[in-house]
Amino acid sequence: MAKRVGVDKWLFGTVLLLVLFGLVSVFSASAVLAKATMGSPYAYVIKQAIWAGLGMVALFVLMRVDYRKYNNPKLIFPLMAITGMLLLAVFAWGGMNGAHRWVRLPGITLEPSELAKPMIVLFLAWYLQTRIHTIDNFKETILPAVIPPLVFIALILKEPDLGTALVCAGVMILMLFLAGMPIKWLVVGGAAASPVLYYMLFHVAWRAKRMFVFLHPEADPRGAGFHILQSLIAVGTGGIRGLGLMEGRQKLFYLPEPHTDFIFANIAEELGLIGALCVVAAFCILGYRGLRAAFLSTDPFARFLAFGLTTIILVQAFFNMSVVLALLPTKGLPLPLISSGGTSVFVTLASMGVLLNVTREID
Repeated sequence: MAKRVGVDKWLFGTVLLLVLFGLVSVFSASAVLAKATMGSPYAYVIKQAIWAGLGMVALFVLMRVDYRKYNNPKLIFPLMAITGMLLLAVFAWGGMNGAHRWVRLPGITLEPSELAKPMIVLFLAWYLQTRIHTIDNFKETILPAVIPPLVFIALILKEPDLGTALVCAGVMILMLFLAGMPIKWLVVGGAAASPVLYYMLFHVAWRAKRMFVFLHPEADPRGAGFHILQSLIAVGTGGIRGLGLMEGRQKLFYLPEPHTDFIFANIAEELGLIGALCVVAAFCILGYRGLRAAFLSTDPFARFLAFGLTTIILVQAFFNMSVVLALLPTKGLPLPLISSGGTSVFVTLASMGVLLNVTREID
């Protein structure tokens, strides 16, 4: 059945390039901060390099494992249960910055919401593959398909982490559309979710303030609007060619989270419009090769799996870059494969290993 021996070299090369560029970007953005807070300029990049190394090992292993082995409810449901327990376990630890998003063990910190994203994709790929012809049946097909993802989304919202929850919801909706879900059920779902989303955005005090700041950041330039304005200053300062690698100024305790949520702003400042567009181009190549594998696959499970794993990265990258450019309200979402974040880079690389295995079946 297989038509090719090797994996998609364009996809593999793009993933590797993004990871290596991410390590350089993390060091550039975090060196001063790490020196001031942790005593060593290499603290963040070393941690990132370790997780990236482990992620590359997972990638090489998983791209050699036949993706069909994951098409098994005896594997999927235990993994879903473990993910659910980890999402619940975060509440057993004290909050950090007002959020419960991490499971802290000796020497390691995990973020279960990162694992939830590929697990939602895996579940939906398994569930939808045989239900394409009944996708218009709400009670028998759509409702059972969305309940497990919605449970994960609800737990992520409770942390609270609206950004990751929206990514999960977006990927779920796109996969249902790929399966052929009628638009009328999207309208019904949107109508049901709108009151919840409205309440969370406008009746939770700190989110309502964030929405106001998004619309009027100049109203409080040294307070609530500081983050957005500093991000825009960084992007604008970079111009066409940038100030040069390691020469960024906004990361010097002006730009918030320069090595995580706002790393794209630091890239734009140091490498300019040219560097920023190169990053966008890399994600476009990754997206094209991943979606190509999805649409060329004759196996429904592989099609859903490749589509979902690719969409996770594209949706999250879109959200991250939009926040940096003040096109969306501020949310704590990393830029995939580039931002500092151990669980994120490891899970993403492992997911890319599965996607690369799918590409073995494509001409």
